[in-house]
Amino acid sequence: MGVRFSVVIPCFNEADYIAATIASLRAQRVVGGCEIIVVDNNCTDATAAIARNLGATVVMEHERGVCAARQRGAQASRGQIIVSADADTTYPPDWLDKIHRAFAADNRVVGVVGPCRYKDGPHWGRLYARLLFGLVGLAYRLTGRVFYVTATNIAMRRDHFPGYDTKLTQGGDELDLLRRLRRQGRVVYDRSNPSHSSGRRLTRGLVYNMFVTLLVHYLLAYLLNRLFGRRVLGSAPAFRTSRAATRHWRIIGSVAAAALLAIPSAAPAGQVSDTYHSLLRHIRLSAGQDGHR
Repeated sequence: MGVRFSVVIPCFNEADYIAATIASLRAQRVVGGCEIIVVDNNCTDATAAIARNLGATVVMEHERGVCAARQRGAQASRGQIIVSADADTTYPPDWLDKIHRAFAADNRVVGVVGPCRYKDGPHWGRLYARLLFGLVGLAYRLTGRVFYVTATNIAMRRDHFPGYDTKLTQGGDELDLLRRLRRQGRVVYDRSNPSHSSGRRLTRGLVYNMFVTLLVHYLLAYLLNRLFGRRVLGSAPAFRTSRAATRHWRIIGSVAAAALLAIPSAAPAGQVSDTYHSLLRHIRLSAGQDGHR
């Protein structure tokens, strides 16, 4: 009998976080064992070396982006259950055990998911996560269906793993994967089994996260990239900056929000697309490399 769990962690410059993530996974109390697959997605820091030294299997994926990295990790894994995790996230010692019991209780279950909690960052972010996953849990109790998942907390049976669409960016490893999983069978939501993620991306401010991260790079990018079958919009800029840059990002977010709201009414139809893409280029140039959360 092979290993029970393969936990896949995509990484781009996560040297400050990956040790705590791996430590929390090595502390798991679970029958059948767990392998940790760290995917080096063009890291330029010590992430890969730290992961190897802590006993993780490190594989390389040159194509930038979370979907390509998660797909590479899944292909390299051996476990009966493939688990999606994040490099800036820690997990309670019974996290995998709860997932194991959910699968063992019903052979029809193809996926087990849970909520995400922010362990730091602004108060509004922690409240936002509680409200979001509270709604996910309520909808699940009323309908038996999961309408949203976090890539920090998804487990799938290997024989029902649908694969990631590597043409997609953020959203592809959550919304699209969930859509594919539901075609395979039942997906269970366990509200008592959260992951605990860094709130670093939230320090860019509420306006930036709502208009740029969520509206543009998550929802709009996911819909357009699926519609056209290629990357029309890229990933959100990776957040690897210091706290000193927080005010800079809040300014960018405010400008982006104002521009997105003003474009439809202030510009002729033919100028909307050019203005929109000019705004995106400015955001990317301000951020540097993109591809991860």
